[in-house]
Amino acid sequence: MPSLLERLERRLGQPGAPTIRGDWDIGSGVPAGEAPATPAIPAAVLVPVLARAEPSLLLTRRTEHLRSHAGQVAFPGGRIDPGDPGPVAAALREAEEEVGLAPDLVRVIGTADRYLTGTGYAVTPVVGLLPSDPPLRINTHEVADVFEVPLAFALDRANHQLREAEWRGRMRRFYVIEWEGRSIWGATAAMLVNLSARLG
Repeated sequence: MPSLLERLERRLGQPGAPTIRGDWDIGSGVPAGEAPATPAIPAAVLVPVLARAEPSLLLTRRTEHLRSHAGQVAFPGGRIDPGDPGPVAAALREAEEEVGLAPDLVRVIGTADRYLTGTGYAVTPVVGLLPSDPPLRINTHEVADVFEVPLAFALDRANHQLREAEWRGRMRRFYVIEWEGRSIWGATAAMLVNLSARLG
């Protein structure tokens, strides 16, 4: 029977399920069937998987002083710069800038479905396999903390909670994955839900 990583790598090479769309950070912030008012900004994140007997995801918690998504759990990543050849290069560059992860330590196994955030970004998740214990150098200006979550736990649909909250006069929906007192939510959680959908 193929392992979870083997299944994931195989599925990343096939057309994906429709990207989850919602009305907060679980989707584009645009009602179904409507186009965004302005073009989305291209961005990319690295979905770093530590190659262990039980693979785990490496996640960051953003610092509290950042202008956007302060304090939130996130994958390393950001907008695609004009000098980046594409989303893979951007994701690897951002991961090196944020957590000091050397690009040559990452084996890219594929990209997942592009994700439209409520803040106007079109994000390409780049799934990369890392050594079991890679050396890191945290950029403390951007990253407050790094931690791990078992990949199987993060992709298990039983752990994907869909919640609602009022924001700007409307009820908004968003995904949350709770792990050892940490809340993975919004775009990061929704990208994991999309990745889980890839596995069928």
